[in-house]
Amino acid sequence: MTDPLGQSQVLPYLKGLTEKGYEFHLISFEKDDKFKRHKKHIQSICDESGIVWHPQDYRNEGGLKKTIRQVRKMKKVANYLHQKHRFDIVHCRSYISALIGMKMKQNHGVKFIFDMRGFWADERIDGGIWNLNNKLYKTIYNYFKRKEIQFFNHSDYTISLTENGKNEICSWPKIKEDIKIKVIPCCVDLNKFDPKKIDQTHIDERKLELGFSSKDYVLGYVGSIGTWYMLDEMMDYFKVLSAKKENTKFLFVSGESKEKIIAVAKEKGICENELEVISVLHHEVPLHISLFDASIFFIRATYSKKASSPTKQGEIMAMGVPLVCNSGVGDTDEIVRRYNAGNVINKFNEEAYASNIIDASTFDTEKIKAGADSYFSLTEGVERYAEVYKSVYA
Repeated sequence: MTDPLGQSQVLPYLKGLTEKGYEFHLISFEKDDKFKRHKKHIQSICDESGIVWHPQDYRNEGGLKKTIRQVRKMKKVANYLHQKHRFDIVHCRSYISALIGMKMKQNHGVKFIFDMRGFWADERIDGGIWNLNNKLYKTIYNYFKRKEIQFFNHSDYTISLTENGKNEICSWPKIKEDIKIKVIPCCVDLNKFDPKKIDQTHIDERKLELGFSSKDYVLGYVGSIGTWYMLDEMMDYFKVLSAKKENTKFLFVSGESKEKIIAVAKEKGICENELEVISVLHHEVPLHISLFDASIFFIRATYSKKASSPTKQGEIMAMGVPLVCNSGVGDTDEIVRRYNAGNVINKFNEEAYASNIIDASTFDTEKIKAGADSYFSLTEGVERYAEVYKSVYA
């Protein structure tokens, strides 16, 4: 919960569901450095909402044996809490926790919700984390692919982030015909990501602090770079943009290393003074998206990405900023086209970049915001989860 995703994609839903009368015990595994910095903040959020938080120690080092010990600890804590509180539902986020959730259903009759979050085992392959040429990783991959089918078939409800992912699951021959799946994308708190709440004076002041002029065209990127985001190709796009437009700047609102980003830019022949890399707290992100004339994210369109919903898409659209992205990732391209929220490219080359330069004046900010309200609203996301809970209780 001390990671940004925990704060944007877990706690807000639980808070909304507690307001509907549900009571939660939350088990999470926390990295030591972040836990020390953010424990009080997360605890206060949980206390205000009546969520009982049971944070556990997460260790990234130690390999497979350490992972197995942590899974056993999760199982032990979950079973202990069930003996005390007799849960009606176990709601499992991703595959590791689903191992425990399915066992609790089998052993105790607890209703089991599998909140898959993506094709986890395939993400490990596509991201180069597991190599199928390694016998150990191949064994682990095959184990989780077998478990994956069991999760879908034995859960009382499955949550998919995308329609694309849902359709893929339902096409598998081993999946039951009567499987229940609800699509709930990565939603955004529209009360926080609201351009009407940001004063133009603050925008002007922040631009001045960053060394941007009123004439500058700012292409923006928000979030981590990580395994999936195509930094080289985004730099190539910016280089084409710079050749077509005067006074261009590329602003990264990211916790990534500034040196790493600048090094890639220099390899592409992009001057350092055209770039700015800043790290901000989550509540400051809306202000910085407001500095963008357009936003960009390119994601590797691998098999596992059929089930991905980029959190940044809802945040960008909520601020009314047009974006350029690539096809083949979840429902991203279909949503952009449906709400006329930007441009979608199918190839990574100069011709494609040149023909998809964003001219903000050709996009309707209000329609982009309305698209976010329609598709990514946190309120709507909470309602969809509530529908799942009611169905499971019935």
